[in-house]
Amino acid sequence: MVSAADVAAAAERFVGVIPPSPLQRNERLSARHDLDVWLKREDLNTVRSYKGRGALNFVSGLSDAQRTAGVVCASAGNHGQGVAFACAALGVRSRVYLPRTTPRQKRDRVADLGGRTVQVVVEGDTYDDAAAVAHAYAAEHGMTLIPAFDDPRTIAGQGTVIREVVQQLGRVPDAVVVPVGGGGLLAGTLTWLSQTHPAVRVVGAEPAGAASMAFALAEGRPAPLAHVDPFVDGAAVRQVGRHTFAVVAEHRPDLVAVPEGRICVEMLDMYQADGIISEPAGALASAALRDLSLPPGATVVCVLSGGNNDVSRYAEIVERALVFEGRKHYFLVEFPQEPGALRRFLDDILGPDDDITLFEYVKRNNRETGPALVGIELGTPENLEPMLKRMETAPHRIERVPPDSPLFTFLV
Repeated sequence: MVSAADVAAAAERFVGVIPPSPLQRNERLSARHDLDVWLKREDLNTVRSYKGRGALNFVSGLSDAQRTAGVVCASAGNHGQGVAFACAALGVRSRVYLPRTTPRQKRDRVADLGGRTVQVVVEGDTYDDAAAVAHAYAAEHGMTLIPAFDDPRTIAGQGTVIREVVQQLGRVPDAVVVPVGGGGLLAGTLTWLSQTHPAVRVVGAEPAGAASMAFALAEGRPAPLAHVDPFVDGAAVRQVGRHTFAVVAEHRPDLVAVPEGRICVEMLDMYQADGIISEPAGALASAALRDLSLPPGATVVCVLSGGNNDVSRYAEIVERALVFEGRKHYFLVEFPQEPGALRRFLDDILGPDDDITLFEYVKRNNRETGPALVGIELGTPENLEPMLKRMETAPHRIERVPPDSPLFTFLV
């Protein structure tokens, strides 16, 4: 089991290698939620996430023989960067396995941070696929496997995040919100706070499409999810770890499942209002604030866990945010094949602030009509009901594509 003393020892190892990340008060979130909200900016580390902490603490404890043989890890991106950074700092050879879903930006960062000490291998469609190959390779070649989250040394390293928070804040916060994937950061936070400041409320924020910790608690053991939405790649874990589950099961923190669309809205707010580039997992904690019941003015620290976001993903992020806010909708519309049909649709259906963002004929099934896929962005979500009423009286045959339709997965 991990102790607060283990966390303190890890912090000592980081001196001169991993400087404390900034703790910043966020005016936007404080005003929106009537709270005193602070962001722990792990995105501003060299690795641009907290993962370098657990990796460095793990590698620091290896024997000379283990260092000579080298290490292996599997990662969705951030853990691989942490391992590459730690191994470069300590001169240890590493082999990092990444699933094909890992953004190219994260792949490149692993290679850059590790330099000559790292070999990047892209394998499998999910983190779990990559992890299986990494396990097999480590066993075959006598190399040490560095778990992304399920090891006491990793947990102790991640626990230094909240230890720094209390030191920087100069007082104990009322609540701490941390993102949850495999549970390493949550377990480290619970370990240190339970033994030093047990009155602090700890909240774990999971992506709704990969709420593996809540599922494990419901099952009474670490158990694999049947389906994982890979969008929040830094926290999309099918099964939590044995060590992390044991800590979380003992302390039973609050867990919140955050919809992926709301995460996208928060990412865009961070970018536009705060000038912060966050990856999806990095926005998990602050996106969970609206689900918390806290007294007005309570001090809450949200861990912004990472900023390794590929700029090419912002188009999808904007789309998901608009759909979640109720401003983007899709319809199948059967148009008569005659001049002026589209003009009549625009005049009869759209409001003055609404816009067509997609128009694509699906096929022409006869000479008189042809179905088209139409994407409409509303000026405000409140415009939807009046538009649907206008559609009911329109001469066109119109079918709405609901967000839970299989067709929707081809659009977002």
